[in-house]
Amino acid sequence: MPQESAEIWKPKHNPWAVALTVTLATFMEVLDTSIANVAIPHIAGGLGASQDEATWVLTSYLVSNAVILPASAYLVAFVGRKRFYMICVTLFGLSSMLCGLAPSLPLLIFFRVLQGAGGGGLQPCEQAILADTFPPRQRGQAFAVYGMAVVLAPAIGPTLGGWITDNYDWRWIFFINIPVAILSLALSSRMVEDPPHIQEEVARNRRIGLNLDYFGFGLLALGFGSLELVLDKGQEDDWFGSHLISTFFVLCVTALVVLIVWEIAQIRRRHRPILDLTMFRNRTFGISFLLMFVLGFALFGTTVLIPLFVQQMMGYTAEQAGLVISPGGVAILFLMPLVGFLVARVDPRYLIAFGFAILSAALAALHTIDTQASYSYVAWMRIFQSSGLAFLFVPINTLSYTDVPREKNNDVSGLMNLARNIGGSCGTSFFVTLLARRSQFHQERLAVFFNGASTEVRQRVNALANYLQHAGGLTASAAQARALARGDLYRQLIRQSTQLAYLDVIAILAVGTACMIPLIFLMKKRTGGSPAAVH
Repeated sequence: MPQESAEIWKPKHNPWAVALTVTLATFMEVLDTSIANVAIPHIAGGLGASQDEATWVLTSYLVSNAVILPASAYLVAFVGRKRFYMICVTLFGLSSMLCGLAPSLPLLIFFRVLQGAGGGGLQPCEQAILADTFPPRQRGQAFAVYGMAVVLAPAIGPTLGGWITDNYDWRWIFFINIPVAILSLALSSRMVEDPPHIQEEVARNRRIGLNLDYFGFGLLALGFGSLELVLDKGQEDDWFGSHLISTFFVLCVTALVVLIVWEIAQIRRRHRPILDLTMFRNRTFGISFLLMFVLGFALFGTTVLIPLFVQQMMGYTAEQAGLVISPGGVAILFLMPLVGFLVARVDPRYLIAFGFAILSAALAALHTIDTQASYSYVAWMRIFQSSGLAFLFVPINTLSYTDVPREKNNDVSGLMNLARNIGGSCGTSFFVTLLARRSQFHQERLAVFFNGASTEVRQRVNALANYLQHAGGLTASAAQARALARGDLYRQLIRQSTQLAYLDVIAILAVGTACMIPLIFLMKKRTGGSPAAVH
């Protein structure tokens, strides 16, 4: 198709109506990645399964989601973007209903696989629809609407999931998707349309005949599916101490290496690749991919880290833990439109640098947290972090389209969403693993000073035993009181080692996000006063 015709195409409907229509389903899908987290004990109890078995409800969704995300651009080329998008919404809505009705855990896991497959195509489709619907100068504002859904949904998901399961039934976390899916389908059928370059590509593929790359798709499913399983179950199964994790890691590496070789061969034969690796020749896109990975790493990682800290160290309930991070979502909600406004007027690289600087500073400030911190202090720290995150999503997405032909918008959106999701899985896995390892490290170091030969330890044990015997209302012998006193001091040691581990994780993340700032200025500078994405 001539490039000029791609440039002058405009949608029939108001672009903002299209943006709100597609954001509706995306918000629903992203919400579902986190809303089920706090419901796992309820699901296990309701279906007569253990909590370890019930965690496959989360893993199955993530694995299916990770497989479809990078393949979405490939599938769009054969069925059309609007049709593919509506198929995904339909599959997501129907599988949500089936999840809510599931009578057993195996069936629930199967329906979650279907739900993840439907949800995996929604985010890249929406981003590509926005990129085609809006002219470059308005693309930042459009991505701000999309960003509010993608960044806000994981923040409120645990709170909403906790409230639903505490006050109603865990099945309603799936049933609430049904009316949203129906509304999304009704609006999408009227509002969404395929631009000429999509229509021509689909028509060309139909003339040639349906020649799907089954081998490439199989490698993709095996590689990313195995990666997601390794990340999700690694710490639980002691990583490479488990034969299962080791096997899936080897499968992941082998499948992805073969996939890269296969996709290069497909490109040389001028066949449509499932993963368009030529995108990474564009330096700005490659750095954008890395920055989006780090954004997902920090966003999902801290969304897990803070609730874990307040529950484990401060005694918060699941609902209170959700509420403590919700103010960060509100901050993003207010800041995203501002960032969308600025991205058309300020070099996006400066906005990204500002975002990473704020995020790093917020994490450095969080390094002072302890178990005596108030609710308001933790909430303000989360707002501080979220302020940095808000300045990252829109500019990174905007720059990722720099010098990318319009017909490859679907490839950009699929790969960028893959970067964020895999980054989120890596971040969650990294934090949980590092937390356990550093906690053990500090426990061993502190235990050196916790021995009977230490005068200070003996004095503290004697003082606490004396208190328990006389002032604490305990009817026990001196030996029993001393044993209880030692147990109490050991619990304090465990708490202190765990707190130090949290601080280590926060410090590493603060340094890591700060290290991203120099990379930003290797990206191409925007020219012409409009957002990047020059076609």
